[in-house]
Amino acid sequence: MKRKVLSVMLATAMTATLFAGCGGDDKTQEGGSTTPAPAGTEDGADAGADAGAADAGSQTASGGSVYYLNFKPEQNDAWQELAATYTEQTGVEVTVITAADGTYEQTLKSEIVKEEAPTLFQVNGPVGLASWKDYCMDLSGSEIFSHLTNEGYALKNDAGEVSGIAYVVETYGIIYNKKILNDYCTMDNAVIASVDEINNFETLKAVADDIQARLDEINDAFGYELKGAFTSAGMDGSSDWRFKTHLANLPIYYEYQEKGISTTDAIEGTYLDKYKQMWDLYITDATCEPGLLSSKTGDEAESEFGMEEAVFYQNGTWEYGNLTNEDNGYLVTAEDMSMMPIYIGVEGEENQGLCSGSENYWCVNSKASAEDQQATLDFLNWVITSDEGRDSMANVMGFTTPFDTFADGYVADNVFIQADAAYTAAGKTPVAWCFTTMPSENWKNGVGSALLEYAQGTGDWAAVESAFVEGWATEYAAVNN
Repeated sequence: MKRKVLSVMLATAMTATLFAGCGGDDKTQEGGSTTPAPAGTEDGADAGADAGAADAGSQTASGGSVYYLNFKPEQNDAWQELAATYTEQTGVEVTVITAADGTYEQTLKSEIVKEEAPTLFQVNGPVGLASWKDYCMDLSGSEIFSHLTNEGYALKNDAGEVSGIAYVVETYGIIYNKKILNDYCTMDNAVIASVDEINNFETLKAVADDIQARLDEINDAFGYELKGAFTSAGMDGSSDWRFKTHLANLPIYYEYQEKGISTTDAIEGTYLDKYKQMWDLYITDATCEPGLLSSKTGDEAESEFGMEEAVFYQNGTWEYGNLTNEDNGYLVTAEDMSMMPIYIGVEGEENQGLCSGSENYWCVNSKASAEDQQATLDFLNWVITSDEGRDSMANVMGFTTPFDTFADGYVADNVFIQADAAYTAAGKTPVAWCFTTMPSENWKNGVGSALLEYAQGTGDWAAVESAFVEGWATEYAAVNN
């Protein structure tokens, strides 16, 4: 994601303040650039409000304002535009700030105690709610709650109150280049004759190994500039969440399935051998040597796939907009791409679908003024009912939303979402987002550090197992006590 200079300056200033005065666990894994408020808010508030008031006649009855602390960087520009449009139409001031990379929890801790605190923020599920339940207004009677297609998309506290509402259902897996794979299938001695044959780890590994061994042959035959079967598994903060969180979800999911549970205070690590073999595949059949992973970023992995330097790329539906953005100059097109499940070698995984769920729940600050709370609820309702809001969420942000207001033509044109629908239609079982039960960001960081040391050859797999199992029990106890 390209960041403006002013955004970087603000992010640096805020991060310095946060680390000086805040500690604790960060239970989110996707950060973003801290971005100044759009035109018409903060510095331009008076001019923007006057213009909006002139168009709309007057502000809404609430008389309040909205401050949204967003944590999804890839949607920052879209939220800034929506905020400006709403201010122009209603005169209500809407400020959107996106936290700097990997600092959402710290940023929220810093901002929530200020006089001008966020009126709208996000938690990532039950673990995140445990930290912020005292700041979550009950949304049971809100209009936005009434528009949920399924009450399961509401995040409830122990008292049964609706503390958060999911606003996007997302999916992740292994993004792949259909064009390159189809060309590979025509080669002599190709491991597969069709992409459809890849429905388990053994086949995926055989294909990736063969592509990695024949990079020059493939490039010469078809004019590509492949550097590896998989993009770099970067362990920089902009990328490591893909492996310490999203990939780590798979062994957790299968352990939960085996035990018939949905959370635990002590993970056993039954499927960590499967986690290992997938991580081994990522770091060996790749565009770079394992020793370089500490500095490899998420942007680099995206670029490697976009420029057709790799065939496979673990990421999610949210990447569609970046990969198809003409300004990025990528070679890959929407028609070239699809997504397959992350196969790790578990028995019966041929019937596995993609990883689908949500960890993005809107929460309204219960300590904000009544006027600001109402202004925030009005803004959210406008986002999910207005043409501008629905178009932005579906077509600009590329979201699949859990609201009934989007059924009327506002469906994201996203090939990854279409792949998910195809797997579901074929009877494949989606993999649940169990990573929302991970005990803390400290736990994730411990696993990530051990993964990196193992990849670099400065640590062994036993350290990963220890961080996963012993670290889980330690962090769970620390967070819950």
